[in-house]
Amino acid sequence: MAVDLSVELIAPAAGRSGLRLKNPVLAASGTFGYGVEFAEQVDLNRLGGVVVKGLSAKPMEGAPAPRLCETASGMLNAVGLQNIGVRAFIAEKLPALRRYDTAIIANAFGHSVDEYVEVLRQLEDAEGVAAYELNISCPNVKKGGVEFGRDPQLASEVVSAARAAARRRPLIVKLSPNVTDIAVLARAAAEAGADALSVINTFTGMAIDLATRRSRLGLPTGGLSGPAIKPLALRMVWEAARAVSIPVIGLGGISSGEDAAEFLVAGARAVQVGTANFIQPSATVRILEELENYLQMNKIASARELSGTLRADVDGRTPGEI
Repeated sequence: MAVDLSVELIAPAAGRSGLRLKNPVLAASGTFGYGVEFAEQVDLNRLGGVVVKGLSAKPMEGAPAPRLCETASGMLNAVGLQNIGVRAFIAEKLPALRRYDTAIIANAFGHSVDEYVEVLRQLEDAEGVAAYELNISCPNVKKGGVEFGRDPQLASEVVSAARAAARRRPLIVKLSPNVTDIAVLARAAAEAGADALSVINTFTGMAIDLATRRSRLGLPTGGLSGPAIKPLALRMVWEAARAVSIPVIGLGGISSGEDAAEFLVAGARAVQVGTANFIQPSATVRILEELENYLQMNKIASARELSGTLRADVDGRTPGEI
């Protein structure tokens, strides 16, 4: 049977464009370069979208090596947000990305509210970007290094400023999982003007080399991703989707079509594939094909029908109430 994979993730509003995806599978930021680097390995036209590597106001060299290490069912990274800067991205990468029939989402970050706003200001004048994804898992240097994404007030401040700067396109906010209650941060972002949420970013973790008694990374800690975090990510997607009325994009350990389907059932309307790209560069397309096959085998006519269909327990209570 034919399956409708299209998703209207964000409707147009207040003079801004909306975000309609041909399918719900996107490549996650930081794991797919700027997109063009994967063009020989993956037919980018088949993807619902590509979230490019995080962009800062000025180029950044990133963290010292080593930057990656394997863990049990996962990976730690401490790349340090290395990137060419937003101006170079617009001049050198975006022209090539415009050739592809897929949504290009620019991931933006900063270490102050002004830096976030500057990145978005530059992107507002560029053509070929479908939406913005705001990475709020960054330390605010003006507030003693507290992460924007761990403090509801700071999160609200940066999202509000970004919303004012992002007049042309939808604003997606990527939440940190390193919080006590993801629902509190989800509501803060939604109330400050986010059009959608990406849930979640990486968990803070570490790995030690016993021979040297040093970190296996160039920094003491890094971000844990991969299949190891999938159960936690699923729970947080479910909690965030219950807390807000705006769409949620789920990510965290997705490595198969059935994984993607689970995130949709938990409440996501689309998913992002991250660490799987390091294992198999064409993982996004494979996962999309597996998701389509799952829908066909189960006679589900569209991906939209699967979203938010987690069933209550036998006595009527949902899993969090058991």
